[in-house]
Amino acid sequence: MNELQAILEGFESSQKSGEMTFLATVVKTQGSTYRRSGAKMLVTNTGRTIGTISAGCLEKDVFEHTQQRMLDGEPIVVTYDSTASEDILWGFGLGCNGIVQVLIERLERESTPNAIAFLQECFHKKHLGIIATVFAFEGAVKVKLGSRLLLYPDGKIITDIKNANLIQSLLADSQAAFATQKSRVNNYQLPLGSAEVFIEVIQPPTALIIFGAGYDAVPVAQFAQALGWDVTVVDCRANEATKARFPMPCDIILNRREIIHKQVFINAHTVAVVMTHNYLDDLEILKMLLPSPTRYIGVLGPKLRTERLLEDIRLQGIDYTSEQLKRLHGPIGIDIGADTPEEIAIAIIAEIQAVLTNRNGNFLRNRNQPIHQCYESNSSLLLTT
Repeated sequence: MNELQAILEGFESSQKSGEMTFLATVVKTQGSTYRRSGAKMLVTNTGRTIGTISAGCLEKDVFEHTQQRMLDGEPIVVTYDSTASEDILWGFGLGCNGIVQVLIERLERESTPNAIAFLQECFHKKHLGIIATVFAFEGAVKVKLGSRLLLYPDGKIITDIKNANLIQSLLADSQAAFATQKSRVNNYQLPLGSAEVFIEVIQPPTALIIFGAGYDAVPVAQFAQALGWDVTVVDCRANEATKARFPMPCDIILNRREIIHKQVFINAHTVAVVMTHNYLDDLEILKMLLPSPTRYIGVLGPKLRTERLLEDIRLQGIDYTSEQLKRLHGPIGIDIGADTPEEIAIAIIAEIQAVLTNRNGNFLRNRNQPIHQCYESNSSLLLTT
């Protein structure tokens, strides 16, 4: 289970127990910080927390804010600045040389727009979503702290923002974020002031399909489950014992290789691992995966075996493009000297994560750029109509 899923489940349990709940969201960062924009933490009035917004430095202070400054239920933004030299001695001891802005708001099940309900829908229906949240403003602008615009994949919007010009610009920028799938912070210059907005892309859980149900596939499924990925195991041998081998929550498909394409759903958010240990099974699976929109295809086995599979596919009169081959990783995994099933599983999951985040899987000490993605920030001029 990933952090956001745990927060959503924690919210549901807090509602049943009658706890008051708050959501802390990192909306903007500058310099070096432990967590980036979008990191969330659920806080209850009893002191229970789920998720993190730092390495443990800020969580207690956020809880204190929920107890002392939010009695009227209005959201607040707290800025933590560790760039000053006095921070380590007198501040929170971050020593990160960065600035973190955190939006803290009380959660209400019946609020409109309801960010928690929107997050739950994105996860359960497995679709992208955009949450644009106002976290700062200046001047006499008709904008409230914490007001939002929610954008659905079909173009539907829900918002409590009253400024028509701001809605129009937010909608255009949110649609652009849908296309790029990158969150960003925008500053909008209004006739009577300005508003700063965090446009956050909500990603559904990664869908991993494991073709093969041997014992070496079990740790791959386990590690993926730990990350909150949706796991499906496909066993071409149609062996009922497979269900007992994978006791963790995941979908099990038992079917012959000739007809698995009728039961497997693949889209651009799907990643696939082929580890059946059967050459003919792998051949049919690759014929299905290569033209599909899946973002990653990993094939277990030596490079020569994968090259032979591709040659046999070509001999059957099936052409594959260079773009399709870029998504194919064989041998599978990053080079960490893996030998045991668990070590190989770590190498596989790490490679998939690197592909999903457009990284190369190298040592961080060799990286000369920031570790975390730097969210773009734009300033837009809004004209009166």
